[in-house]
Amino acid sequence: MTAVDRKALEVGLKTRARELARTVAERKQIAIERAADVFDASLLAIERESSARTLEQDFRLLRQVEAALDRLRDGTFGSCDNCQAEIAPKRLRAIPWATRCVSCQESVESSDMPRPGLALAA
Repeated sequence: MTAVDRKALEVGLKTRARELARTVAERKQIAIERAADVFDASLLAIERESSARTLEQDFRLLRQVEAALDRLRDGTFGSCDNCQAEIAPKRLRAIPWATRCVSCQESVESSDMPRPGLALAA
């Protein structure tokens, strides 16, 4: 990956980090409203849960973007956490916060998938 590519990724990551930080800051206050009607109260509860999940996802992505910026600074950006091979530039352009090459990511995802026919523990 060239220095120009790295600079472009850094600019993109910084922009994404600012956007996510702003979004997270705006959602910090999840309103708890009361409704006289049971149906309305249920809808408000669903909206709160949805907002909380979205906030959690945005915050998790913000941490990943910030970690990618740290890797750019310390020189470890673009190296797979598992096998230390170079992560393909095409993958980094698509997902600049990626920490694994495609092969290692597929291995991790396939090991996390429940296998058909096996009972899940409750």
